[in-house]
Formats: sequence, C-alpha cells, structure tokens
Amino acid sequence: MSWVEQQELDRLILLITLPLSSAIILANLLIIMGITCNRQLHTTPNYFFLSLLVAAVCTGVALPFVPRMGLNRPLPFHACLLVHIFPNFLLLSFLSNLVMVHYERYLCIASPLHHSRFWVHRCFPAALLAVWLPPLLYACLPAFGWNSWSENGPREGLSSNNTTHTPAVRGRNCSRDKFGDGELCSYKQVFPKAFIYVEVYGLLLPGIVAIAGMTARVLCIARKQLRDICRLHRAAGHDGGSAHQQRLNLRYAKCVAAVSLTFLVCWVPYVISLHVSVVLFHAGGTSSSLNIVLSCMGIGSMAIIPVILGLANRQYTEPVRNLMRKLWDRCAGSLNSGDDAA
Repeated sequence: MSWVEQQELDRLILLITLPLSSAIILANLLIIMGITCNRQLHTTPNYFFLSLLVAAVCTGVALPFVPRMGLNRPLPFHACLLVHIFPNFLLLSFLSNLVMVHYERYLCIASPLHHSRFWVHRCFPAALLAVWLPPLLYACLPAFGWNSWSENGPREGLSSNNTTHTPAVRGRNCSRDKFGDGELCSYKQVFPKAFIYVEVYGLLLPGIVAIAGMTARVLCIARKQLRDICRLHRAAGHDGGSAHQQRLNLRYAKCVAAVSLTFLVCWVPYVISLHVSVVLFHAGGTSSSLNIVLSCMGIGSMAIIPVILGLANRQYTEPVRNLMRKLWDRCAGSLNSGDDAA
C-alpha cells in the first residue's frame, strides 16, 4: 500500500469515526448523568448498567483507533503494543459488561424471588472485577510474548512497499530494520492467527450467542406469564378481558419486534465485520475502504446498544428530559417577553 493510499484511508477513517464516536460518547454520558443524578437508581443492577455505559464511552473513544490497526505505521515497540492492545481491551470489556448486564437481568426475571441471593448481587465487587480484569489479561497476552514479531526485523510482506533494496540502500536503512527504530507496525505482528481465532470464535461470538440466548429465554418467560394472566382473566370472568388480552398481546408483539430489530441493526453488522476481518487476516491482505467501512459501522452499531437500553427506561432519561424542558420553557418565555415588548 502506497503512502498516498494510506493517507486516503486515514481521511476516510476520520470522516466515518469522528461523528459516530462523538454521538456514542455524548449519548452515553447523558444516560450516565441521568443515573447518577437520581438517587433512587443507585442499586446493584443500575451499577452494572453504569459500568456498561462507562465501557461504551471507552468504546466510543477507541473507535477511531480500531480501523487503523489494519494500516502499517512506523511506530516504536511499546507504542505499537499500546495502539493495538488498548482498543482491543476496551472492545472486549464492553462485550463482557454487556453479557453481565443481560445475565443479571435474566436472573431477575427467571428467579424474581431469589435473584438477590445470586453471586452477582452478593459479591458485586467481584462481579465488577470479572467484567474488566479477564479482558485486560487476555488483551495483554501479546505483550507477554504471544505475538508474531520477528527478532530479525519485519516479516515478509509487512513493508510499506514491494521494492527490492540494493545492498547500499539496505546499509543506509539498516537502522529501520529493527523493531523500535521505526519498523512498520502492523496488527499482523502484534496478533498471531491463533490469538485472533480464539478471540473471535472463543470470546466474541460465544458472548453474542449468550446474549441472544438469554434475550430469547426472557421473551419466552414473558410469553408464559402473559398466557397465565390471560387465563386468570378468563377464569375470573372480568369484563373487557378480551380487550385487555389484545392490548397485552400487542405490547408483547411490539417488544419482540423491537428486540428483533435491535439484533438485526446492532449485531448483524458487527458479526459480518468480524468475519470479513478474519477472512482478510487469514488471506494476508491489507485493509481496504470496504473493510474499514464495515469495521466502523459494525463497532458503531454494537456500541449504541447501551443507548437503546437506556432510552427504553424513562427513569434513566428523566433528568435530561427535565433539563431540556426547563431550557425549552426558558427559551419560550424569553421569546414571548420579546414579542410583548415589541
């Protein structure tokens, strides 16, 4: 890949990620403010959700750096480790927090009378540590030696161009043939194939499947409870039971449609981008505009899930809505006073 092509890809990454990253960070910060300002929401389930929101903010911060992993850059050893390990850790911790939030809510719905006895409530610090420490440890494995670096300089195919250097040129550039003196930094040197496969097919995809399974189980429980309620209404012979049953069925249908749409919009692009990245990594190709767009949209669609969950709870957005209402009333009042003066 030439320097001009890499500059064009850099501009494309900034064009896509900066607006998306800003929107993700701002939306999650507003929900965080809504939870922290309402003391009634200072409970263990909301603390788990607050941890997820913090992870989502960090994911928004890391979003512009993730597509750059596919670009070769002249970076020293420790900087190359940092720009690859840190965004990977934030993405892993985000998915770990998301699984924990779904797991805690699943326990509350599956065992509403005994959920406070489960370990996630009795050992909240340990549960919070479990969603941040394992992703950090796994992401740091390349720094502990599980990497594809060569002691003799960059591996074949990782240089910025395919030209053959003459001995004289090699003599002048010998200082750049060792890592730490300007060797091109690439994700292929940081992450070996086994690391990528374990992360994608052993951590990320199983986590997504677990979230989908718990969500489906919750919908099944809700459907069973809905049938029990309708059966009790028919047995009691309440007037308007049929209309009430239709309203409940309509609400359940809307819930299923919302969950299905959220899964299609948020998870399917991310799963597609994962598989495209794995195929590209296995084939040994370089990043293209299509791969960058898929990566940005996939991570961005996944990162908006906490925003969707937060907007579904009016308590989370109540302080922000009250603030916006006050600002609107103040602006309307100032406009009306100006019209009266005129």
